[in-house]
Amino acid sequence: MSTRLESPDRQQTVTAPAERPTPLRHRLLGPRYALTLVLIAMIVAFSVLPASGIAFRSPENVQAMLANQAVGLTVALALLFPMAAGYFDFSVGAVTAMSSVVAATALSRFGLPLPVAVTLAIVSGALVGLLLGVLVAVWDMNGFIATLGAATLLGGVIFAYTGGLQITDGIPAGLTDQGSLDIAGVPRIAVLAAVLAAAAWFVTSHTPFGRQLFATGSNARAAELVGVRVVRVRLLSFVLSGTMAGIAGVLLLARQGAATSDNGMTMLFPALTAVLLSTITLDLGRPSVAGTVIGILFVAVSVSGLTLLGAPAWVGPVFNGGALLAAVAFTRLAAGAVRSG
Repeated sequence: MSTRLESPDRQQTVTAPAERPTPLRHRLLGPRYALTLVLIAMIVAFSVLPASGIAFRSPENVQAMLANQAVGLTVALALLFPMAAGYFDFSVGAVTAMSSVVAATALSRFGLPLPVAVTLAIVSGALVGLLLGVLVAVWDMNGFIATLGAATLLGGVIFAYTGGLQITDGIPAGLTDQGSLDIAGVPRIAVLAAVLAAAAWFVTSHTPFGRQLFATGSNARAAELVGVRVVRVRLLSFVLSGTMAGIAGVLLLARQGAATSDNGMTMLFPALTAVLLSTITLDLGRPSVAGTVIGILFVAVSVSGLTLLGAPAWVGPVFNGGALLAAVAFTRLAAGAVRSG
């Protein structure tokens, strides 16, 4: 803005400093950490409320929450790779359940050594991911249809093989101990999930592939123009997803001590909620490992605290569904704010 000052002998122009717009990062600072602050507030509230405080802050409850969410976090990490590339992989829950059945069958029916059974479970997940990657990335099939169809197919195969029964025989203590014992008060399975999260964080945040992954998901055409091999990146995202889901299947078997006929859908939606929640915290507009961890803890703390307060059993599914809808809505708002900034 400029102001013109005139005098009898000369004319002078004085330029006043223009008002600077608030930087986008400052406008988004609140939303970026809102979910984290809400999580902290909920932990404090459930810890001090008379009806839930003693039970909520007990070491047993904390250990149970960490152990119970280890599998869910691993499934969410499996979902994160395709989502970063621009796809929703609805098969991760079914692949997790299938890998659990593969490991249990290798141990109980064929008597294979534990390392071999674990390897077969992980490889089976990777092969499903490879197949989906070929269908979606190479053959350009609709990702929603391909992954949902694979989930339905695997769920049917699991039920047909197990007959709706659990596989409990022959599961060695060396595996179940990983799901039930702890290290210095921290569940072993939670430590394993943390290691997997650290590995996923390194791949997505500190490798060229991670940058290519997000570039592909953001704008595949632009990424291709700068030299990114988009088809390969998409294919690898599904392979990594299947591999991580295979590992989740092994952790599920370790935690439960048995493989069930569950089709995996019960594991999909909490994982999907966590990954979508990650897009509205820390790194707005795109999924992140750290945000996924916060999303998993947010759902776990909420459901545990409300249950201890006497909430009925339907609160968990309702909360998961509500959080999922809220995450989708806020993701749209955050994306709009980034574009307008």
